[in-house]
Amino acid sequence: MPRRPRKKSLNGVYHIMLRGINQQAIFEVEEDRIRFLETLRRYKKVSGYKLYGNCLMDNHVHLLLKEEDEPVSLVLKRISSSYIYWYNMKNDRCGPLFQGRYRSEAVEDPAYFIIVLRYIHQNPLKAGLVKSVWGGKWTSCKDYVQEKETFIDKGRALQLFSDDQRKAIQQYVEFMQNQNKDHCLEVNGSARLTDQQLQEHLRNMGIPSSSLIQKLNRVDRDEVLSRIKEIDGVSIRQLSRITGIPRRVINRL
Repeated sequence: MPRRPRKKSLNGVYHIMLRGINQQAIFEVEEDRIRFLETLRRYKKVSGYKLYGNCLMDNHVHLLLKEEDEPVSLVLKRISSSYIYWYNMKNDRCGPLFQGRYRSEAVEDPAYFIIVLRYIHQNPLKAGLVKSVWGGKWTSCKDYVQEKETFIDKGRALQLFSDDQRKAIQQYVEFMQNQNKDHCLEVNGSARLTDQQLQEHLRNMGIPSSSLIQKLNRVDRDEVLSRIKEIDGVSIRQLSRITGIPRRVINRL
């Protein structure tokens, strides 16, 4: 079956998602994320694109950008090829790292633009990895409230809130913190959580170690397990392995 052609954005603005092949991690350590951001910065100068927002999760990346001097397809080819070459050399591996073609959606409506920006910035929060939108270390959320210059193009978003810089930042902060049920460019299927992400969920629920959950009374233990089971990307096999609770126990919850 032929591929469905991408929708061309009338204003050149796109929400982009790159994800790891077979849902594998594309960032193993902090150095990987730093390198990817450096790659974004370097090719921003080469390709001339505008970058409004980004979020680097373990196995996928969200970008909100506008093509300028080069088409977005070439921009993404430059970025992904450069990072994959570095990543493969570093890890003594070969072959693709990203899953097929990048996913994209045209972002033409100003109201939807700031919704997409919030969705990108809230990815770590909605995944349960941080307790507030400001806790995400690998998003561009805090770039908008910093006085120092970054490679994020902040003007477009802030002007949608107010022409007054101070008011724009204040309204931006409030908007980013709002709870919502935004659904933009979702990952197809439930991406599997890494063990580290699952352990982080448990810590956020007051369970710092597997031995502690095993010492809970049955009611409290089952409540914790039931809540964890509802999180997208958690498998019963993985939950059993991390907690030491038999799969048959988790299955019946």
